[in-house]
This record gives sequence, C-alpha cells and structure tokens, in this order.
Amino acid sequence: MLNVTLRQLQVFAAAAQHSSFARAAEELHLTAPAISMQIKELESVVGLSLFDRSGRALTLSTAGEYFLLHARRMLSALKDAEDTMVRLKGVRIGKLTLGMASTAKYFVPRLLAEFRREHPGIEFRLEIGNRQALVEMLHRNQVDLAIMGRPPRELNTRAEPFAPNPLAMIASPEHPLARLSEVPPALLANELFLVREKGSGTRASMDIFFREKGIHPASAMEMPSNETIKQAVMANMGLGFLSLHTMRLELGAGLIKLLEVDGLPLVRLWHIVNMQAKLLSPAAEALRYFVLEKGQGILSRGETGLADISLAAPP
Repeated sequence: MLNVTLRQLQVFAAAAQHSSFARAAEELHLTAPAISMQIKELESVVGLSLFDRSGRALTLSTAGEYFLLHARRMLSALKDAEDTMVRLKGVRIGKLTLGMASTAKYFVPRLLAEFRREHPGIEFRLEIGNRQALVEMLHRNQVDLAIMGRPPRELNTRAEPFAPNPLAMIASPEHPLARLSEVPPALLANELFLVREKGSGTRASMDIFFREKGIHPASAMEMPSNETIKQAVMANMGLGFLSLHTMRLELGAGLIKLLEVDGLPLVRLWHIVNMQAKLLSPAAEALRYFVLEKGQGILSRGETGLADISLAAPP
C-alpha cells in the first residue's frame, strides 16, 4: 500500500464519485485510457478489484467502497496540509475551491471578478450543485467555502448571511394570470408548475410556501435547471418559482412576468458556509471577509428592489 500514489487516489475518488471513467477524465483533464490505466495500477497495488465491471454501469465493489472511505480521508488530510503551507506564504497567492448553489452562478462571477481585482494571485476552482450536493461536498472536505441558501443543519458548519435571496412566481406575459393585478391562491390550484428537482433549495422554499398558503397544485413537472424552467415559462408551458437573481435579463426584456401573489416575493438569505472544524487558508478567509463586507452591495447593483431588502429576512 505504500506504493499507492496521490494521483491514483485522485483518479479513484473521481471515478467513484461520477461512476464513470469518462467523466473522471473530464474533471482531471486526462484521457479515459489514462484513467483506466491508473485504476488498474491501483488495483494491482491493493490486490483487489475496486470496481464491479460485470454490468454496463460502473459500480464500486465491496473492497472499493471500503477503500473509498480511506482514500477520501487521505485526500482530505493532504488538502488540509496544503492549506497550512499556503497559510505560511500569506494571502498574496493561494488556491481555493468554492462550492455554490446552481442559482448562485448568476451572481458569483460578479463577486469573484471584484475579489480578484484585490487579490489577483488567488486561483479558484468552482463546484456547482444543488443544496443536497453542496452538503455532501462540505462533508467530504471537497470545498473550502460554499455559497448557498439554506445552510445545512445536519453538519457542524459556520453559516453567515450576506445578501437577500428573493423568490417569486413567474409566468409568460401571455398567460391569463399575468393580466391580473393580484393573483388569489385559489386560482393556482389548476395550474401546471415547472419545478426544480428534489434536493434543490429553491424547490424546498417553494414547497414550504405552498404548504403555508394551502396551495395544492394539480400537477407539476420537474426540470433540472433554472434555465430550463425559464425557457419553459417563456414558452407558456406553465408557472415557475425562481430566485429573482436568475431573471435579470428576462424581466428587463419583458419575456417573463412576475405574478402578484400574497406573500411573494419570499425572501430567503444567501449564506457563505464552511465546516467549523476546518481551518481556513488565508485565501479562503480573504474571500469570506470580502463576501460578508461587499456581497450585498455587489448583488444589488442593477437588480431592482434588492438594495432595499433587509438581511433581517427569515432564514
């Protein structure tokens, strides 16, 4: 086991996470044959098969499941060691991995662009996923910081709010409800709702709002992304429930109409999150302070009404 290399551990962990040599190759900027060769060499050192190749899908063997636990611990320990060495070099340079909810991709680039003007030597790797995926990334020490809506209660994290996240109900301008100055909840019962997948923070907020208002939609269609929902709403397929941050361009161009429903927009908060037990590198600490100090101001630029929403909104 002493002959196992760091590269083999990285390749194995990526292949196990994606259940695919091809996707692991994309993540690590290698070829699929190179991934396969690294896995075979690792299995030769371990003396056991780590993947079950009997079917079409790539699945971990029993030995692979156990080895993955140790591989992740080793990679996590090496990441902590790297952060410690970076800390000794100071904040002029550094690398950090930032996780973000898929909705946050509409404003995080603006945050990072301004941050890099002050810290040009810091490099980023971005990981995007829904809330459930971000919780896993934090738990596995795959990200230094995460930007998300609802912070995880199931983990021991430090979650600090930095900006409001208003959620609203939307329709095509051609939809009959778009002509109403106020939409009674009873009229929503027969509508088709275009919704995010389970595990999404936006979906969870929508479900809570519907329960509180006694809204029971007759039908719903799950869609994998905010962009897909916006396109479907613009095509007048149904109603959507999304963050205002995702709709700056469409609202400005009149392609989407906000529905005036009692209780909306529903204001949630954006948080910057890290594991309590994790000692942040100077680069990560610099980004954390920057987001807390300037995040709300940057997000509110050019977004109507956002500058007036308070951080006292319920989490």
